[in-house]
Amino acid sequence: MLKELIKDRSIVNRFIAEVRDAQVQQDPMRFRRNMERIGEVMAYELSRTMEYDTEQVTTPLGEAVVDVPREQPVLATILRAGLPLHQGLLNYFDRADSAFVSAYRKHRKGEEGFDIEVEYLSSPRIDDRVLVISDPMLATGRSMVLVHKALLRMGKPRALHVVSVIASTEGVEHVKAHLPAGTRIWVGAVDEEMTAQAYIVPGLGDAGDLAYGTKV
Repeated sequence: MLKELIKDRSIVNRFIAEVRDAQVQQDPMRFRRNMERIGEVMAYELSRTMEYDTEQVTTPLGEAVVDVPREQPVLATILRAGLPLHQGLLNYFDRADSAFVSAYRKHRKGEEGFDIEVEYLSSPRIDDRVLVISDPMLATGRSMVLVHKALLRMGKPRALHVVSVIASTEGVEHVKAHLPAGTRIWVGAVDEEMTAQAYIVPGLGDAGDLAYGTKV
């Protein structure tokens, strides 16, 4: 399943417009907060797919019956760009466990191509859990697939969700082809084009640099 939120015409369209806007991007705090807000909307939408139990709650005036999520997911993100989006998800899934993976593009000397390197993994066990992997940009989709593979060292999840703000058509197709059947993909918007360097067009630029400053 692919859910492209911008097509539903909600307030998330404003947040996506601002993270794309070159003028608004000059304020890193605003950029991070918009990423966080998109993560909150994603968490709300994703929560509709989860399993629920009935719980009785005691109020000052009596008893109320409420359907509440049966469990909290494991929220995994790719360092460093994924941190604001992860925080938005965590704001709503506030009892969730977290996992962090370091994955980066290792460019080949003298060539346009690159390899994806996964260096660091910190995660709880994910056996029979709902796993959510977030990364603001789903360009080629290769990082997402490799991060999922790395997380499988910690067990096999019962359900898998992929969350991104901007995706390319190619990235979505790569994820569909290489992640388990039944994976749900949640994106803010899908762009058709990518450059030769695998940057999404129109995209928004380098999410990590815009959130935390240009890296050397």
